[in-house]
Amino acid sequence: MSSTRKRLEALTANLSLPQAPAQPMELPKAAPAEEPAPHAAASVETRFPPAVGGGGHAPRTGPGQMLAFRGQIQQVEGEMATLREKLRQYEGSLPTRKMDPATIRPSRWANRHESSFKTSEFAGLKADIEHAGGNVQPILVRPLKEEPGQFELVFGHRRHRASLELGMPVLASIWVDELGDSALFAAMDRENRERADLSPYEQGVMYQRALEEQLFPTQRQLAEGLGVSHTWVRKALMVAQLPSAVVECFRTPLEISFRHAEQLNAAMALDRRGLLKRVEKLRGQSLSPALTLARLLDAPPGFERSERIEVQADGQKFGTLVRSKAGEVTITLTPSAAIGAPVDALESAIADAIRRARSLG
Repeated sequence: MSSTRKRLEALTANLSLPQAPAQPMELPKAAPAEEPAPHAAASVETRFPPAVGGGGHAPRTGPGQMLAFRGQIQQVEGEMATLREKLRQYEGSLPTRKMDPATIRPSRWANRHESSFKTSEFAGLKADIEHAGGNVQPILVRPLKEEPGQFELVFGHRRHRASLELGMPVLASIWVDELGDSALFAAMDRENRERADLSPYEQGVMYQRALEEQLFPTQRQLAEGLGVSHTWVRKALMVAQLPSAVVECFRTPLEISFRHAEQLNAAMALDRRGLLKRVEKLRGQSLSPALTLARLLDAPPGFERSERIEVQADGQKFGTLVRSKAGEVTITLTPSAAIGAPVDALESAIADAIRRARSLG
């Protein structure tokens, strides 16, 4: 601060502030203008900027204004220190705001099949967003450099679609740093795997597109880039690489599980022509996934067995889910669970049992 004071003293040395006249001065009316002396034209009067005080009259001397200015500097430095401390609390966070969903486009790596927007789960998500007045968990977007004001989705395609259909603003976090396609793809894949709400078919199509467009040159590099096992990538690709005619035998591609794909690929390796003949007979029949698989494999009676899955959460059993040979699902709850179990825990256990039943096909 001493150096600042010395600089200010040097600037204000030998300066004089003009005194305001006690009475207004009257200029002579008929005084001919005289040519100014050469040295007078170069003379410039220097004024020190008035200091803004906290009250009272502003100082009228150079040293007084210097001291007032010094006080202002100290005040500003204190305010800047406070602001820096507040900003430090948000270090590493992303800017988040309500946005017009029409300014956000799905990613080219979008992994949601159109059927996923026609499910009861999506209808429930849409109803929740409408009831809450918007999505609570923000989506993630990145700005499009070539189109100012436009954004591309990183993840949150269902939340974005629901907001778009509802005509409501969508809460979005904006990735302000550089985010390449590979990093975007990895972030999208990680978010979906953590939420466990992406079907094997959607997962496989996502991986297949990344390989076809050389985002990752090989399956091994894809697995390493995403931090998943090579087996996981191979199984997902096996679902996506099923012939389209086989996929069309199911009511929706979302019903095809990893186990389905493994059995169908093994059957095609043994008798591809025979399986494709059976495909033509099954199209449009809208059978359950288990029954569709049995017909495609030309399995013997009893192949489409019933399955039992426990409905449980945190080690506590609430009941049993039974899927019949025809694909019908029955959930039976114990008396204590139906009457005394917390509703949230019960709903979570039932949803988990249904997800496991779907994964088994």
